[in-house]
Order: sequence, then structure tokens, then C-alpha cells
Amino acid sequence: MRIEDAPQAGWYPDPEGGSRLRWWEGTDWSDRYRMRPIENFVETIEAEVKSGHSSGSHRWVPDDPGLGNPNVDTQAVVEQVRMAARAEAERAAQMFGAQARSAANQFQPLISEYTIKATKWFRRIGILIVLFAAAWFAFQVFAQKSMFDWIGDRIDNISDNLNEQNGAGLGDPGDVVDLTG
Repeated sequence: MRIEDAPQAGWYPDPEGGSRLRWWEGTDWSDRYRMRPIENFVETIEAEVKSGHSSGSHRWVPDDPGLGNPNVDTQAVVEQVRMAARAEAERAAQMFGAQARSAANQFQPLISEYTIKATKWFRRIGILIVLFAAAWFAFQVFAQKSMFDWIGDRIDNISDNLNEQNGAGLGDPGDVVDLTG
């Protein structure tokens, strides 16, 4: 039911039950309650007012002339109001859901932002580790080759010095004996 089709503002039977009336604002129930009028109460009050003689008690006078009308189906009115309220609640829930989905799509969670930053730092650290490992390996290869070359040169120098001091070589290359065969 649309809001335009909802009943007019006024006093209606309380949808929560009981014998009291509740004020319908035209779109929603208010927190205002009052008792139902007693039969012939209005006529009694009017008679007292016309005669100028009042009983001294302040009684309720209905605002709605159709309130005591027995032709009005109060259950149907209450049901219409309930249906209007449910339809309005469903429409509000759909609007809220659409706004919530829109907001969720627009915002990036902070955890993603920090995860991206952490990933960048881990990647940079990983690249530096690989570069340092490659440099260390190259240095080790170069240092070992240089060390072995230096040791070999030193051994050659020592053997040349020993040969020069003894005057004779330790043996000529032609003096090699084949022991295999």
C-alpha cells in the first residue's frame, strides 16, 4: 500500500489490541492513547453543556465524528495500516541495502592498503637479498680463483728458486717413466 492510500490521521482502535484508541499520524502510529467513548456519552455531555450544568468531571470528547460509526470496519482499517507500515518498512530496507552496497563498493578496506604496502616492502627486501647473494657468490668465485692463482704462482716461484739454488733441476720432462705398462 502506498502512503497516499493510507487512512487519514485520527483516532483508531489500537493495533496492539485492548479497548483503547491510538492516534494514527497518517504515516505511523504515535504514542498517544485514549479510552473508547462510552455509548451515549457525547449526547450526555452536549446536554450538560446546553443546560449549563456540568458534573464537574472532565471527560473525553471525540475529535472524529466518524469514530462511533458502526459502519466502519476497524479491523480492515487496522489491517490496511499494518500493510502500509510493512510496505514502507520493506521499501526502507531496500533503500538502506542499496545505499550500504554502494558505500561498500566505494570504500577500500584499510587492511588491503596495509597489505599492499607490506607486500611492496617484502618484495624490495627480497630483491636486495637476491642481489647481495649474487654479489657474495661472485666475490667468492673471484676470491677463490685469485687465491688459487696466487698459491700456484708462489709454488712455481719457490720451485724455480730451489732449482736455481741446486743448479740442477729435479728432473727433466723427458725423464718421466711410464709405470702403467
